[in-house]
Formats: sequence, structure tokens, C-alpha cells
Amino acid sequence: MDSNQESDLQTAEHFRKTRTIAIVGMSADPARASHGVGKYLASYYKIIPVNPDCQAILGYPCYPSISAITEPVDFINIFQRSERVTLFVEEARAKKPAVFWMQLGIRSPVARQALEEAGITVVENQCTKIEHARLNRMGLL
Repeated sequence: MDSNQESDLQTAEHFRKTRTIAIVGMSADPARASHGVGKYLASYYKIIPVNPDCQAILGYPCYPSISAITEPVDFINIFQRSERVTLFVEEARAKKPAVFWMQLGIRSPVARQALEEAGITVVENQCTKIEHARLNRMGLL
């Protein structure tokens, strides 16, 4: 098995185990990528929008921060500029998700190290919607 196949199997396993996804930076604007990704993911998972400027998105209650979420979270999906990602590390570590996923174009080696030290799987520079749909088409989900 090559490393791409192994990576696909690991990613698919994370998606299969996930029930709840917090989407940090989700927008109420349908033109924004975070809105479209959230809408797609809501077909498969319970989503929890995190945006201090909104009360609700797509009918789901919106939280001002990760730490304000009152239930367990399996997966945190980040829509923030790379230089802002470290601002969410401590809240994420406290919430203890299995996965911390940074969307396309988002990377943070500092956040990666801190989260991996806490036993959290980190994905950088990938779109959850694209990867989920691809793995689903492959029959892995």
C-alpha cells in the first residue's frame, strides 16, 4: 500500500468515527466557502458553527468560541487565516477533538506541534468537503 492509500484510509477512518464537527469561522453568507462546506457536512454530521458575529447559521445555534460549546466535539474544522490558527490551539486542546482540520491554504507548524503533542490528529491545507466527497465516491465512507 502506498502512502496516499494509507493516508486515504486514515482520513476515511476519522470521517467514519466523527459525529460532531465544530466549524470555526463558518459564515452565514452563502457565497463564502465556509458556508458551503458547512452545508455539505450537515448532510452527514451534526455541525456546530463557531462565529462570534452570528446567533445561528443554517438553523444551527452558533457559538462565539470553541470553549463556549457545551457538548463533546469529535472534529474541529478551521476557516481562519494561517496566522490566526494558534489563537484556537488551547481551546481545541481543552475540547479534545480527535481531529483538527485546517482548510485549503491554511497551515500552522506551531499549531500542528502543540495539537499533536496533545494527541490530536492535524490536517493542513485540505478541504473537508473535497476530501469527504472524494473518499465517499471511492466507497471508503
